[in-house]
Amino acid sequence: MAGSRRVLFGTVFLYVLGFQFEILGLAVLVYARTSSPLLSAVTFGVGFGPQVFGGALLTSLADRFSPHLVIAWGLVVRAAPGIAIGLAPGLPVAAMLVLVGVAATVAPVFTAASGGLLPQLLEGDRYVLGRSMLSMIGSGTQIVGLGLGGAVLAVVAAPDLLLVAGGSLLVAGVVAGSGLRHVGRLPASAEQLGVLRSSLRGNGELLADGRVRGLLLAQWVPAWFVTGAESLIVSYVGSRGEAATGAGVLLASLPVGMLVGALVLGRFCRPRTRERLALPLAIALGLPLLVFALGPNLPVAGALLVTSGLCCGYGTGIQRIFVDSLPEGRRGQAFGLASTGMMGGQGLSPPLAGALAVAVGVGGAMAACGALVVLSALALRHPLSPEPSAE
Repeated sequence: MAGSRRVLFGTVFLYVLGFQFEILGLAVLVYARTSSPLLSAVTFGVGFGPQVFGGALLTSLADRFSPHLVIAWGLVVRAAPGIAIGLAPGLPVAAMLVLVGVAATVAPVFTAASGGLLPQLLEGDRYVLGRSMLSMIGSGTQIVGLGLGGAVLAVVAAPDLLLVAGGSLLVAGVVAGSGLRHVGRLPASAEQLGVLRSSLRGNGELLADGRVRGLLLAQWVPAWFVTGAESLIVSYVGSRGEAATGAGVLLASLPVGMLVGALVLGRFCRPRTRERLALPLAIALGLPLLVFALGPNLPVAGALLVTSGLCCGYGTGIQRIFVDSLPEGRRGQAFGLASTGMMGGQGLSPPLAGALAVAVGVGGAMAACGALVVLSALALRHPLSPEPSAE
């Protein structure tokens, strides 16, 4: 089990690293060609939005096949756009976005398998701490990825960074395929329908459960609006007369806060404390973004994003009750649905934020996203206030 956990965490590290390289390389490439904040924001979100289709139609595969196969093949497919665009950087912008969008449809299947696998490897509060560890790995890798990506862009062109992104995802697929092959299948529903029918029916049953639905929305909605603000960072830097390639430091600020916040919540807070902090942290998540309406300079903007990132671990406080609310035969699909909703909203919010930025300015649009974070957290205060667990 310990070996499988290490492989799973290593796979997540390589996946996030490749994904960050791809986002940064593609956003810089598109912004350099178009100088459009809207297209830059669309580029940021195109790897997320199409996941809605894969999540709605394909996530039942996570409960039907061995995790190592589902995870490995999902990563191999996800590697294709970075390699293709890196080798053919002259492709039209629309073709690049289509490539990334099509490959993104398989990501929920990978996430469903890996998310459903973790409760098999860790039980009880160890699972919650494992989720915190995955959050720390994800945040830390974003910091490393953006830092390395910025360093690579200082000496080579964006297409080369995209090639590295594709290579990282391929390596992740190989690691998962070989290192998780001994892990058994997730518990599956006794109902044997086709993949599409089973996926649609299972998602419908999960969303029909008011408890599950509330917990899903609590995880999704505040994060959607934070992503909308995050998607405007490259444009914000450009609007202040700085080179777009210098946005790496500012893009890394939010993950820095996420890493520190996850460490504090996972290492120093008891289960009951984490659960009581869920609602206050969700509200505080949006407050620093309101200051962007004043157009802060880059050091202040970085500090604001770090502060917001500190609160991103609010979802840790509702992980226990979320797992407990899931039917056994739909566990893998439930994690796929959770990822699908998260990524789908994170795909839709950047173009909406970009359109708003055209109308009111980049700083005003980022502040509006912060206000929506606060309002959504207040609207979801009941699922964000779970019954405290025993220590």
